[in-house]
Amino acid sequence: MMTHYVKSLVDKGTRADGRKFDEYRKLEIEYGISPKSADGSARVKLGDTEVVAGVKFDLGTPYPDKPNEGTIMVNVELLPLSSDKFESGPPSIDSIELARVTDRGIRECHAIDFKKLCITEGEKIWMVFIDIYPINAAGNLFDAACLAAMAALKDAKFPTLTAEGKVDYTKKTDKGLELSKTPISCTVWKIKGQFIVDPTEDEEEAASARLTIVFTEDNKICAMQKGKDEMLTEKDLKSMVDLAEIKTQELRNNLK
Repeated sequence: MMTHYVKSLVDKGTRADGRKFDEYRKLEIEYGISPKSADGSARVKLGDTEVVAGVKFDLGTPYPDKPNEGTIMVNVELLPLSSDKFESGPPSIDSIELARVTDRGIRECHAIDFKKLCITEGEKIWMVFIDIYPINAAGNLFDAACLAAMAALKDAKFPTLTAEGKVDYTKKTDKGLELSKTPISCTVWKIKGQFIVDPTEDEEEAASARLTIVFTEDNKICAMQKGKDEMLTEKDLKSMVDLAEIKTQELRNNLK
């Protein structure tokens, strides 16, 4: 019933909450929400959708083929408290996809210079862990997760490295991550031949296709992810990419 209702509204050129097809819900970004347990953290609210992200630095050994580079690891946990659609247990396909899309956007645009995470070549590196937790899943987790991850990275400060080569998490330094790019995603959804952004859960259910496009500030695409069953035409792709390019510019203005 709800899917039919959403589609009928789209046919009339409107949405249940009165927004335009290309209009996002109110966006709020809060930094430093967990200063004691994370080296960087942020909360993103997109309408009723709420996502928190935390960044933690840890020491590791570099990969043999990249002895002078650190790395990042992105994890998304879809908690039952955020939606009755999620269950406890091993990571679901949805959580893995969210993590990979977020990781790919950061990694492929070289937002972080991994060589600057190297402490001792071939022996010791900084590993950057990005943990993302939806608190309320009310639609559009792809874009909310990306924004939360980038906000947490911007908030992050390295902990102190002692003379013995151990990490002292009780003492933060003033050194943050040097981010050369700020990848931001916009996910465009297709419903009844129309393209919308920032869908509610009901709109996501009614959509036949989605495309997440991650842009850098110089409008370069660094990642894409197709979802849902319907095939997209070349015309569809162009329309969706053009819309995403405009919207990512708007979203980026909300990051400090």
